[in-house]
Amino acid sequence: MKSGRYFAAELLDRTFRHNSYSNIMLGSAAEKIEPEIGAKEWKFCCALYHGVIERKITLDYIIGGLSSRPIEKLDTVILNILRTGIYQILYMDSVPDSAAVNESVKLAREFKKSSASGMINAVLRNFIRNGRKYDIPKDNTEKMSVEYSTDIRLVESLIKDYGEEKAENLLADSLGEPPIYIRLNNLAVTEEDFMKSWAEGFKPEKSEIIPYCYRVAGKYAENIEKEDMFGRGRFHVQDMASQLCCLALNPNENDTVIDMCAAPGGKTFTMAEMMNGKGQVRSFDIHRHRVRLIDYGIKALGLENVTAEVGDAAVYNPKITGCTKILCDVPCSGIGTIRRKPEIKYKNPEDFEKLPDIQYAVAENAINYLADGGEMVYSTCTLRRAENDEVVEKLIENHPEMELVRLPEPLGDKFDGAASIFPMHFGSDGFFIAKLRKKGR
Repeated sequence: MKSGRYFAAELLDRTFRHNSYSNIMLGSAAEKIEPEIGAKEWKFCCALYHGVIERKITLDYIIGGLSSRPIEKLDTVILNILRTGIYQILYMDSVPDSAAVNESVKLAREFKKSSASGMINAVLRNFIRNGRKYDIPKDNTEKMSVEYSTDIRLVESLIKDYGEEKAENLLADSLGEPPIYIRLNNLAVTEEDFMKSWAEGFKPEKSEIIPYCYRVAGKYAENIEKEDMFGRGRFHVQDMASQLCCLALNPNENDTVIDMCAAPGGKTFTMAEMMNGKGQVRSFDIHRHRVRLIDYGIKALGLENVTAEVGDAAVYNPKITGCTKILCDVPCSGIGTIRRKPEIKYKNPEDFEKLPDIQYAVAENAINYLADGGEMVYSTCTLRRAENDEVVEKLIENHPEMELVRLPEPLGDKFDGAASIFPMHFGSDGFFIAKLRKKGR
């Protein structure tokens, strides 16, 4: 029977060759592989697979210092076997070094690469003999690239925008298991009953700064969407940063709200709950299948003040007028979410050059829908000034009727009208939030 190591190496090869996202790759593979190898072995496979993706640059740097052949000339299957082997030795304390070496050599035979088994054995054993140590680059930017397994161009971009301390904070936070936050559905359950619903001895950790926000850990975090309370619409999964975004807009039960780019709908749901099921939230996405995702969440949570519709956020719709609150959570490079999507760390920042134009078009279109005195939040889950501050500055320059306004607490305590949020601030994903008001005439 094939092992978790085998499938991890196979999935890694497919992921890197096709530039796939790990969550999509694992999601499509789970149904077939888990029944074949069992839950325990599948869990090991996932941990190894995720770990290699998260540490790819670090692993390749180590392999490059041990292999007589350049990394780029190694067979991709052999390279992924070496990556999994080094990862087990360096980061998986539960795996004996001998098992990491022997199983890696065995994998070469299983993949019909027996001719490379001697090289794999030598590289891994030399790494162990060297005390699992490797030379660290002296240049600080190169060091951060290797230590936090991040494309050096992204490291340079973050340092240029925010300085070394904040850049390192984001990159260091990208390693390891990210926290899982949920938002209690206050329309369906009281906090007292919510806390009683968990198994004896476990209590979610309540946020001190955001109402109805909880952090869950352990086995609950691993299978949070399989919990009975999730199925009964008692909560939805949402990072603290996204909840802060809704808090910044601060919709109430008298508001008419538009969520411009809403799918999969988490912020829509939170805002509808903040409004106590009153007022109106219109939730849009350009893709019909993603609108269906929003509809599913609306029904699951029992929200009656929300409608989900197909709509292009960058194209004016004359049927929409007089909105008092608008959320423009625009498409972005996602750099703030690298602890959940490590593949983003390996992208070339030049790939994101067209995004600011798209983001500006959405934000500018939103102004058409905003009533005088109405408020708008522009937000992204990235930390690039070109996609954040510069878009907002251009918007205000071209639209003097728009002005930045102070963010509410807890954001207002650390920021003014615009917030570049790093993990160091609240323990959340990286995020950008700016709040604007349309001046009255």
